[in-house]
Amino acid sequence: MPVETEIKLRLPLGPERARALLKQHGFHPVGGREFETNQIFDLPSSEMRASGRLLRLRSTGGKWTITYKGPAAAGERYKSREEIEAEVSDGSAFAQILERLGYQRSFGYEKFRTTFGASGEDGMVTLDETPIGDFLELEGPGYWIDQTARRFGFQPAEYITSSYAMLYEEHRRTHATIPRDMRFHSP
Repeated sequence: MPVETEIKLRLPLGPERARALLKQHGFHPVGGREFETNQIFDLPSSEMRASGRLLRLRSTGGKWTITYKGPAAAGERYKSREEIEAEVSDGSAFAQILERLGYQRSFGYEKFRTTFGASGEDGMVTLDETPIGDFLELEGPGYWIDQTARRFGFQPAEYITSSYAMLYEEHRRTHATIPRDMRFHSP
């Protein structure tokens, strides 16, 4: 069973200063900055969300990926959970299949993502630029996450294990007029 272990770190610096911080610590972009659209699907009863599971359809650079994430392990300071991903050749058709099976689109979000790696590192870092701010995402073993976060100047109290859907929902509580989905521009 493939398990993903990760945290997010909120960046008050902005993306350019974040890139400089990563470079200073030996991390370099692996590929380019990519625009992502993400659609979260759930049953009408919100059963997936209530059980901590996620079904996501993502589009990046003309490629589609379907992802299932299981519930997060309880009591950890990281978010560790089963993750199964597969490429899909026709995302629109796959979304229609999900709808025919009873799933409905429950949330959509956009971000620009740049993935960073470094020689000899046991994990990877992504820089996510979102409509509600910029985040580093550290994915790897717990010891690596702690060491890397500390090198970047962050403490465990600053670890975020919430999803972008939860972070955006929290943001909407104080910004009631923004749209239901997290997008860079309103339709």
